[in-house]
Amino acid sequence: MIFGIIMSMAILCIIAIVAAVFQNAEYNGNKIKHELKRERILECLPGSNCGVCGHSDCASYALAVAKGNASANACVPGGASVAQSIGVILGNEEDNAVSMRAQVMCSGSNSYARAKYIYEDGAADCLAEMKLGGGDKGCRYACVGLGNCKRACPFDAISIKNGVAYVDYRLCTGCGTCVEACPKGIIKLIPYDAYHWVGCASRDGIGKSNYNCKVGCTGCGICVKSCPEKAISVSNNIASINYEKCTGCGMCYSVCPEGIIWRSDIEGADGLVFNMGTRKH
Repeated sequence: MIFGIIMSMAILCIIAIVAAVFQNAEYNGNKIKHELKRERILECLPGSNCGVCGHSDCASYALAVAKGNASANACVPGGASVAQSIGVILGNEEDNAVSMRAQVMCSGSNSYARAKYIYEDGAADCLAEMKLGGGDKGCRYACVGLGNCKRACPFDAISIKNGVAYVDYRLCTGCGTCVEACPKGIIKLIPYDAYHWVGCASRDGIGKSNYNCKVGCTGCGICVKSCPEKAISVSNNIASINYEKCTGCGMCYSVCPEGIIWRSDIEGADGLVFNMGTRKH
């Protein structure tokens, strides 16, 4: 009887050892597979280590994706092409991620916006100036133009021109750091190849909007009525475009009486060229 007990314990020990060996082999095998995938995924990434994906750097994100702990389309700077490449490595269907770019939703440059005061000796910081009555421009929603977004951009894609931030689409990766840096929240991410956008963030009524800026949206709704795809809506006196519906027909651009809807065109070797609408009055 004692011999039988000893034999049973011995068999159990042997089974445990064999199981541990196989488990360790499987762990090492998975570790190697993850490392190989990580290396291939890392080669697809832009290498900017911007952290927008939620990980400290590209290598950490690549490993998380390889282990199945992160989405293949979380790399915003890489856009659709990177997401598709990662999808191929993972053996998944190509991801339909849309490449995005940052757009400053304000056209109120110093040439158009009414000035309230001269801001000379204060800190060169948008938030600091904004605390002084919303900024030096009459429109409280206008771009302050002191460059918080410019300093935050890791790709040097933003410059300040005539009092308004300007995004160079050739350098912008759609990482979104400028969106977070803007204290007024007037920078938005829109599809890289968006045909049109409303270059204004003012929610003031028509009288106040026209008084403070020569090119402000008044929320008149003419663009809403003209859009055949019902891709435009007006809320709080400001028009906005639903890019899932927009086909780029250009009707909104043509009819906007304030000329505040912008258009992007492809013109020769210059690539995308942005054109502001024409005011009708």
